[in-house]
Amino acid sequence: MRIAVAGATGNIGARTVTDLKRDGHEVVGVSRSLGVDLLTGAGLDQALAGVDAVVDATSAPPADRDGTIAYFATTTRNLLAAEQRAGVRHHVLLSIAGVDRVEGNAHYAGKREQERIVAGGPVPWTIVPATQFHDFAAMVATWTERDGVATLAPLLVQPIAPADVAEILAEIAVGAPQGRYTDVAGPDPQDLVDMARRTLEARGHRVKLVPTWSGPFGPEMAGEVLLPADGARIAPTTFDAWLATQH
Repeated sequence: MRIAVAGATGNIGARTVTDLKRDGHEVVGVSRSLGVDLLTGAGLDQALAGVDAVVDATSAPPADRDGTIAYFATTTRNLLAAEQRAGVRHHVLLSIAGVDRVEGNAHYAGKREQERIVAGGPVPWTIVPATQFHDFAAMVATWTERDGVATLAPLLVQPIAPADVAEILAEIAVGAPQGRYTDVAGPDPQDLVDMARRTLEARGHRVKLVPTWSGPFGPEMAGEVLLPADGARIAPTTFDAWLATQH
């Protein structure tokens, strides 16, 4: 199959490209660095010529709620319109587990709008809701780190390995559209602050972590809000196994 991956140079997109190529598929990378701009639509028609399926693993640059919603809305509509013109038969969107349970977060609001547009769009679709990734905690700590101190919300998550997410996206992309897919998650619940501490230590980076709800993740995300729904597909890689690769 000829499959396009939007966000092809990103954390999940690059892994998805590798997995699809390994399985013998022809892959078209879609990203600004590769000459395709989802925000303006430039290069999309050429990139999607002859494509059977598209995997959207893009993210949005940091912005406020309205800006994030506008970004996802524009890029998704441009992508779907180009897919319709090209005769693409399957649009696979990577989303977030529990996206409907969080109101105050700008990124979650943008992903909800993206899901709404895909579900009402012209291309048959599968939406894949994944829990946060194993490397999420350390990434969040870098957002707030100042002078060796970082603030971090004490979230309960059930993280999944980026490689496992890519494997699942590659598998789904070559099949028939399924509508909303079950949540996908890693094997075990984890505390985000502990995850950040262990990851940063494994990477040799010492940071004092201060648990707080005053940052981008508020108390509306506490408790089991970010855990996968019942019946989730559980990926095999544990946080401990992934952590062993970070030394």
